This record gives sequence, structure tokens and C-alpha cells, in this order.
Amino acid sequence: MIALGGVIGAGLFVGSGAGIATAGPSIVVAYAVSGLLVMFVMRMLGEMSAANPSSGSFSVHADRAIGPWAGFTAGWMFWTLLVVGVGIEAIGAAHILQGWFPGTPSWMWVLLLMALFCGTNLGAVANFGEFEFWFAALKIGAIALFLILGGLAIFGLLPGTHAPGTAHLLHDGGFLPAGTGGLLVGLLASLAAYGGLETVTIAAAESEDPVRGVAKAVRTTMWRIGVVYVGSMLVIVTLVPWNDPAVTGSGPYAAVLDRLGVPAGGQVMNVVVLIALLSAMNANIYGSSRMAHSLVSRGQGPRFLAKVSGQVPRRAVLASCAFGFFAVLLSYWWPTTVFAWLLNMVGGVVLIVWGFIAASHLLLRRRLEREAPGRLVVRMWGFPYLTWVTLAGVAGALALMTLQADTRVQLASTGGLALALALIGRLRQGAARR
Repeated sequence: MIALGGVIGAGLFVGSGAGIATAGPSIVVAYAVSGLLVMFVMRMLGEMSAANPSSGSFSVHADRAIGPWAGFTAGWMFWTLLVVGVGIEAIGAAHILQGWFPGTPSWMWVLLLMALFCGTNLGAVANFGEFEFWFAALKIGAIALFLILGGLAIFGLLPGTHAPGTAHLLHDGGFLPAGTGGLLVGLLASLAAYGGLETVTIAAAESEDPVRGVAKAVRTTMWRIGVVYVGSMLVIVTLVPWNDPAVTGSGPYAAVLDRLGVPAGGQVMNVVVLIALLSAMNANIYGSSRMAHSLVSRGQGPRFLAKVSGQVPRRAVLASCAFGFFAVLLSYWWPTTVFAWLLNMVGGVVLIVWGFIAASHLLLRRRLEREAPGRLVVRMWGFPYLTWVTLAGVAGALALMTLQADTRVQLASTGGLALALALIGRLRQGAARR
């Protein structure tokens, strides 16, 4: 359920609107192509995690395959991404709650949500699992209902609707209204929506049967991506003109519900988006604390974070929550300078992490085949060719980031973070050898 719910994030419900407005109906192709890349990445990560379950996930694999500096770089980059994400999600959730309760200060909701999920993660890991189970169930129910209603409307089977055919797909500027340039921009937007799937392999390490859990989650990635992402985009651009202001204004899902005459469609989507934000916030606190603990337990971070009590790395949880709350404060104090720089710094982290995953897989697969073939419960398809294709895809996506001014800034900022961490990691690795 955590794996299934992890696919459905706030980036899908809200962020996809910008991609649709840029790429038009071709956003369906963008999500299909980026989904294929993500599917390959998750398959490789699933193979390595099933063979060697660890709460450090890809950081541990990079450590074993490439060297401690690589594990250090990938791990702390991902931790930074997650703690900044905690702050962003808290701000988004507080904005929705403030709209429901006018006159209440935004900081109050941020503080309340931080305290709630910090407390949840300070308890037993079962608390995290329980929250994520119900969050996932609600999100899955919402997306399933949306797809059913959308499918009926497409075929004119929903009362009060008529089949739109290809009117919005081909006749509002064509399938590629902004040309291939718009498609490429939509591709970058779609890649960002898939970030966070990696957390399932972190959670699996603390489950009763991590090997079976990872294997099952990864094997169902294909249909989840196909149905949830690609299916949703197809429903949206078929039922609503891609250039409808409501797509970016109220969000693409709310625009469809309003078009279908669903009562209070906008408020329904606000509830779903709030659930998605709270789910992501909970998962990011969990994932960042486990990644931090894994790093410090390998001697790659402040030792005081290594202490575990009640089988929970509580100091790592508190540190992750503190940095997340600090990110929120930065958004109040310096929204257009320091906070904007922080957002740019994590803009391409997911792509860097995927690059480490593919590179680690190239090296570890051969080692496993020689030393422990029985641990290859999950196998990457078409090895090594599809692994090289994935690396090429990651490199291509990074190259696409140079085409726009805002993504160039993100690429430079993320690259600076990666180089700084890699340098620190190399220096630490050299010092340890001496």
C-alpha cells in the first residue's frame, strides 16, 4: 500500500497542470516516456534492495559498488531533497487549511503538522506504516473514482455528458501545440512528479519480509505508472482543452470534475491534495531520518544522530524535522533569495540519484551473479543494455535542463551541491584510508 500510495503525490494532482499547459495533449507521451525511465530505475533499485535490504537503500548500494564517497553524495543529496520537501509540503497543506479556516495564521498550521508527524515518526515504525496505509487507501480511492468517472464521460456514458472524441486531443492546436520543444519541457515536468518512489525500498528494510515486500512493490510498478499517471493525463486532455485557464488555476483534476458537474469538485480536490501533501510529509520525515541514520551508522555523518531508542533513530527524526521547519522559516524570511536558492539546489537531485542507481547496478549485478546468484530475486530486464539506456536517459534529461533559464539555474545549483558533497566524500574516504 505504501508503494501504491507513493505513486500518487501532490505533484501529480497540482504540478501536472503546468506540464499540460506547456506540452498540450502530448503530455501523455511525456508521462509515458518518463514513466518508462522510472520503471527501469525502480526495477534496478528493486533488484539491489531485494538482494541487500537496507534502510540506506541506493546510498548503501552506491557505497558498495562505487565507493564510500558515492554513498555519501547520493545519501546526503537525497536527505536534502526530502527535508526541503517536508517544508514545502507543510507550507502547501497550511495554505489549504488556512483557506478553510480564514483568519488563522499559516505558521500555526505548519507548527501543528510538524509536531503531529514528528511525533508519529518518533514512535514505532508501525505508526508511520499505519498513517501511510490510510493515506494511500484514500488517494487510491480518489484516483480510481476519478478514472472511472473520466472513462465513462469519454464514452458518453455519464449522465449529462457526450463523448468528446478527439476534439481536444487534435483540434485545439493539434497534439503538439508547442512543437517538440513543448514536449521536452513537459517531459522535464513529468520527471519531477515521479520523485519519492525510492522511499518504498527504505521502508521495506524495516518490514517483516523485506525481500518479498520489495519484489512485490517493484513488480507492480509498470501497471501503477501506466494506470495512474499516463491514464490520468489521457483522461484530462481528452475531456478538457489543454489551454483552459482552469487547468493551471484550480488544477487539472479539479477542472475535469467541474466540467463533469461534480458538486464542489474544487473542494473535493482540495481534500485529496491535502491528503497527498500530508502523506508526502510523513513519508519524507520517515525517509530522511532513515537515510540520515544509515549514513551516520557508516561513519558518514554526525555521530550523535546514530543513537537508536525503541528501534527508532529518534535523533535523526528530530534533526530531519528541524531542518524541514527551518526551510519553512526561510520561506517566510527570504522567500525570493535563500529559499529560492534552496529550491533550485534540489531541482535536479532525483536525476543525480537515478544516475547513481544505474551506475551501481552495472557494477553490483555482475558481482551478485558471481558471488550470490540466489539473491537475485528481482532481475532487471535486458541487462546490461537497458541499464545503459537508463543512464543515457538520465544524461539526456540533465541535458534538457540546459534549454530553459529556470532549469539551467536548477542544474547549476544541484550540480554545485553534488560536486561539494562528492569532494567532501572523497576527502573523508582518503582520510579513512590513512
